[in-house]
Amino acid sequence: MNKNNILSWLVVLLLILNITTITTIVIHNYRENNDGQNFSLGSDGQNMLNGRYMRQVVGFDNEQMGLFRSAKHEFQPTANQIINSIDSIKTEMFRELNNNQTDTNKLNNLSDKIGSLHADLKKETNGFYLTIKSICRPEQQEKLKEVFTPLFRNVPENCTSGNRNGMGSGKGFRNQ
Repeated sequence: MNKNNILSWLVVLLLILNITTITTIVIHNYRENNDGQNFSLGSDGQNMLNGRYMRQVVGFDNEQMGLFRSAKHEFQPTANQIINSIDSIKTEMFRELNNNQTDTNKLNNLSDKIGSLHADLKKETNGFYLTIKSICRPEQQEKLKEVFTPLFRNVPENCTSGNRNGMGSGKGFRNQ
C-alpha cells in the first residue's frame, strides 16, 4: 500500500469514529430526556425531579410513571413561567437599585410582585406534590418526602445564620 492509501483509510476510520461518537451522544441525550426536562429541587441541584429519578428513588412502576409525566407536564410550564417572571423582576429591581436616583416606591412594588409570584409558585408546587403523593403507595410516600425536602428546607446544613423557617429562600425549582 502506498502512503496515500494509508492516509485515505485513516481518514475513513476517523470519520467512522466521529460518526459513532456523535450518534452515541445523541442517543444518550435522547434517552436521558425521554422522561422530560429535569428539575432541580433546591439551589444545590442535587435531587433531580425527572422520570428516571422517580423510578429509581421512589420506585414508580409504569402506570405511576405515566401519571407522574402527566402531572409534571401540567406543572412544569406554569412553574417555569413564574420563575422567569421572578427573574425578570429581579433584573429590573437590580437596575433600579443601581440608578443614580433610586425610586424606593418602585423597589417596594417590585418586592411585593416577587413575593406574590413566590406565593404562586409555592401554591403550584403544593398542588404538584399532592398530585404526586396521591399516586404513591404508602411505602413510597416516605421516599417522595425525601425527594421534596430540599425544596422546603433550603438552608445549607453548615449555615449559622439566615433563614431557618424551613420555607427556603433560594431558587426553588430550576431548570438545569
